[in-house]
Amino acid sequence: MKKIIKIEGMSCMNCVNHVKNAIEEISGIKTVTIDLQGKNAVVELSQDVSDSILKEAVEEAGYDVVEIKSI
Repeated sequence: MKKIIKIEGMSCMNCVNHVKNAIEEISGIKTVTIDLQGKNAVVELSQDVSDSILKEAVEEAGYDVVEIKSI
C-alpha cells in the first residue's frame, strides 16, 4: 500500500530530510520519497498506518499536511 501526503512549508533539501526522517521513524514505513517541487511525500507501507499518525509526524516536524490519499 502507498499513500501520498501533500505537504506545505518545505523549501529546501534540509526540509526534505527533516520530513523524511520524521516519517521513517513511524513503525510500518517501508520507503519514503519526497518531491520538493511537487510538495508531496510518497510513502510505501509494510503494514497499515493511519493517516492521523502520518499527519502528526509531519506536523511535529514543523510542516503542514494538506491532504493524504491512498494509491
